[in-house]
Amino acid sequence: MGDNNIGKVSDTGVVKEQNQLLPIANVGRIMKQILPPNAKISKEAKETMQECVSEFISFVTGEASDKCHKEKRKTLNGDDICCSLSTLGFDDYADPLKRYLNKYRDLEGTDRQN
Repeated sequence: MGDNNIGKVSDTGVVKEQNQLLPIANVGRIMKQILPPNAKISKEAKETMQECVSEFISFVTGEASDKCHKEKRKTLNGDDICCSLSTLGFDDYADPLKRYLNKYRDLEGTDRQN
């Protein structure tokens, strides 16, 4: 993980893996929210979680992107993410996300009308 080339593109034009990871500070903050106030999180645990959540996001986004490509659409939206979660067997996440997305859209519609 201690690569000095973080944020750089290699000579072959390939983006380094670190560019595709969520920022470790954000991952650590999210992890701390669920733990007791006095709990400590090792650097290794943060890095492991960082890799896992980044891979999960890439996996779900890739499925949503494939759906958009098949439908000849260029813009991926929240419904595509929800659909990809269901397609990949993550229904326990898809249903709450759909509810959240609908509430968000309702609030956005209310804000735009005011």
